[in-house]
Amino acid sequence: MAIKLKKNLKAVFIIFLVSTIFVSYNVFFRNNEVLALSKYGSRGEEVRTIQTKLKRWGYYKGNVDGIYGSQTLSAVKWFQRKNGLKEDGIAGKNTLEAMGIYNSSGNSSSSNSSSSTNSSDLNLLSRLVYGEARGEPYQGQVAVAAVVLNRVEHSSFPNTVAGVIYQSGAFDVVSDGQINLTPNDTAKKAAQDALNGWDPSNGAIYYFNPSTATNKWIWSRPMTVTIGKHRFCK
Repeated sequence: MAIKLKKNLKAVFIIFLVSTIFVSYNVFFRNNEVLALSKYGSRGEEVRTIQTKLKRWGYYKGNVDGIYGSQTLSAVKWFQRKNGLKEDGIAGKNTLEAMGIYNSSGNSSSSNSSSSTNSSDLNLLSRLVYGEARGEPYQGQVAVAAVVLNRVEHSSFPNTVAGVIYQSGAFDVVSDGQINLTPNDTAKKAAQDALNGWDPSNGAIYYFNPSTATNKWIWSRPMTVTIGKHRFCK
């Protein structure tokens, strides 16, 4: 009788242990799809999405084949290095979010994913505004955010907020790391106003500071408005 009871207790313990591991796995992985990662040797649609975005932004020169090879590894490392992320060549949570990839399948059709996308866009746009335009008049901060959104709609630029902001060489604050600063409430409000449709830039897709700009090409662009230290143009 004692031996049978001991066996039964052992069986119950094993079942409990397996159940605990199973539940923990589901909580961590299924409820946190964004934590899925791609790395050297990975294959699939997420890798293809990563390659497509990096190729569009100028980091990746290879084929979009869904295979995480040496060229993809180098491109991811370059992207991480340029954007103040841990340069390990692994497309983990932070790297995927910076690329605008919000879950392991790249699917943004669900309401939860859409909400995550909107929240991520607001956060990233706020950081861009804070880095590029803090100290500028409020209208000028909204205008900087509007330029990003205008580029999203323009055929010459990436079609996502993350794509525009992280496009290679597009914004100095990405290169110097200021994009990672915590935005203040004014920057957040300015980003939200731009997302809500306010465009003080009058449709501009570029802006620059006339007192510091050395690029002759930017001076040739048709001006739409000047706000604070920034001249906005098309």
